[in-house]
Amino acid sequence: MKTDEQLKKDNPELYRVARQGGTEPSGSSDLLHADKEGVFRCAVCNAALFSGDTKFESGTGWPSFTDPVSKDAVKLISDDSHGMRRTEVQCAGCKAHLGHVFPDGPDRKKDGEQDFGRHDRYCINGICLDHKTT
Repeated sequence: MKTDEQLKKDNPELYRVARQGGTEPSGSSDLLHADKEGVFRCAVCNAALFSGDTKFESGTGWPSFTDPVSKDAVKLISDDSHGMRRTEVQCAGCKAHLGHVFPDGPDRKKDGEQDFGRHDRYCINGICLDHKTT
């Protein structure tokens, strides 16, 4: 894992988002329409964060996922900044700011008449992810 100084020097935008809690512009990530195969890893520490089969098109302009690869892959933090109440998503391994999670993801599968509710929507800055298909 790179030090913060190395990260700042090598990739100032990743540093701004991952270490300073920034947000990339909507629609700017190459991963927005990436294949659903493989694993999406933390761009700072390479930890596995999201499986491609949980990725979906949310229409928000950021890569979106229904679940992390495991409950231990990410850390959820209360975020009351910018006059909003949200839940921040951090990489559990290196504490990089990844984005936020919202309760408005796609419908869960329905079993007959029973509706299992909605998935969460992990709205993630693509710059904080590396997509590995192998």
